[in-house]
Amino acid sequence: MSGLGLALDDYLKLRRGLGYKLEQEQKLLPDFVAYLEGHNSYFVTTKLSLEWATLTPTVASPDRKSKRLCMVRGFAKYLRAFDSRTEVASQELLPRCRKRVTPNLYSDKDIVELLKAAKEISTPVQAGTYSTLIGLLAVTGMRIGEAMALDRTDIDWDNKLLVVGDSKFGKSRELLLHPTTLDALRAYAQIRDQSFASLPTPSFFVSLAGKRLIYTSVRTNFISLARRAGLCDKRPRLPRLHEFRHTFAVRTLLRWYKDGLNVESRLPLLSTYLGHVSPTNTYWYLTATPELLRLAAERRKRGRGGKS
Repeated sequence: MSGLGLALDDYLKLRRGLGYKLEQEQKLLPDFVAYLEGHNSYFVTTKLSLEWATLTPTVASPDRKSKRLCMVRGFAKYLRAFDSRTEVASQELLPRCRKRVTPNLYSDKDIVELLKAAKEISTPVQAGTYSTLIGLLAVTGMRIGEAMALDRTDIDWDNKLLVVGDSKFGKSRELLLHPTTLDALRAYAQIRDQSFASLPTPSFFVSLAGKRLIYTSVRTNFISLARRAGLCDKRPRLPRLHEFRHTFAVRTLLRWYKDGLNVESRLPLLSTYLGHVSPTNTYWYLTATPELLRLAAERRKRGRGGKS
């Protein structure tokens, strides 16, 4: 392995040690190293960084090219500590143009209709899987990947805790559950265990085959349930599982504002509960939702004595 290849291995190990998964970097950066070596360059240059970042099909979006350059920049910053010849290309050469999509939020009626559609699935274990999964996402704000990764041992029934282990950014956290949520999880576990003589997986949620859920299947089934619940006609795009997380965060912030609480001081609490890497990511919900933005503006105006 070349010097650049060894340096890349060290870089990926270091970043993973900080909690980053780096799945795309693992796939693409070895190709960047090969590109450098193919041009007889043993250090990173701005010219070659740009060439590689834009070395994609003509149909590739500008945002994708920007992401490729961003990956190179991270690696180059690491290399520059050891080789002063390293050039770190400016991100302004390929600026990002994609904006975060404003989330569609689920109303209480939407969630009730989704749960109703899930419970009407003919197979008891599948009906239990999807109604319980949707309910858990709605009341905890978990990521769908976190819910699918839950093992049966991740629920502490005595202390009413759910353990989310090794999630995004390598974070683990504990979520305190309401007694009604525990009752729903316990009822599902009973249906699941009665449906299978033995389970080949430690997963809490299981498929019809008794195995851990797969995201593509969950998403397909969720869209089918959303259509039956009449949600697909209400939105400009198909409903997303991740929007349960948006809904949970926004509802929490709205409740704090309406209760007159100091939202800014409590944001780190919500950030920790959601497993965000920093409160900055949580703060985005304030600007993503008109009602939240209005309440924040009204709070600010009152704080200034009603002056605009």
